Amino acid sequence: MTTPPELRFRLPDGAEVTVGVHTLLNGGYAGRNQEDVAAHVAELADLGVPAPESTPAVYPVSPYLAMQTDEVPAQHERTSGEAEWALLITGPRPEDVLLTAACDHTDRALEVHGVAWSKNAGPDVLARDAWRLTDVADRIDDLTLRAWADDTLIQDGTAAELLSPEYWLGFLTEHNLHETGVALLSGTIPMRAGVDQFAGQWRVELGDPATGAAIDLGYRVRRLPEFTGK
Repeated sequence: MTTPPELRFRLPDGAEVTVGVHTLLNGGYAGRNQEDVAAHVAELADLGVPAPESTPAVYPVSPYLAMQTDEVPAQHERTSGEAEWALLITGPRPEDVLLTAACDHTDRALEVHGVAWSKNAGPDVLARDAWRLTDVADRIDDLTLRAWADDTLIQDGTAAELLSPEYWLGFLTEHNLHETGVALLSGTIPMRAGVDQFAGQWRVELGDPATGAAIDLGYRVRRLPEFTGK
């Protein structure tokens, strides 16, 4: 049996939690206002991105793509990240559910052929710090979510724009997936118009205005060598 990739998270109280991720899921089209999501699906369809059969969507991703890394290799220049939060189930108790910042690095050239394929063509980068979900559950909607592409702010919103962790935990329970080793990314918020998403560096921050605390991650994108045998 293959050993799942282990991720290690630092908690605010100084504790460290390690979990082997055997199931990795990406939420998609996961805005809380599903009428706005439907309009977005139509816009993407005009760009050639296949529409999902229903929304929100859930994309299973190869578990080895869950990474805590400072560098993401890319085969070409049309890849980019997305600001998201992630849930990690690290044990059976409510306080064992962790919340952290995440960035779903996606192959945009492949996306027009299949969103699920594009999700499996790049890593899900997770931060190295996390909060216990129970510690921030009463103010989830106030948490901020931001992303920078080459130091230019490209996404700026709050968790209120997305389906809640409570919704996704219910989904996991309904599908017998609420177990240790499951990770789920939230889906993303809109990008600002006019900002080049095909950047050399990405940074994501999940902030808590009530305490001033923040969890962030950052990585550079490294182009792989050109392939031979054309």
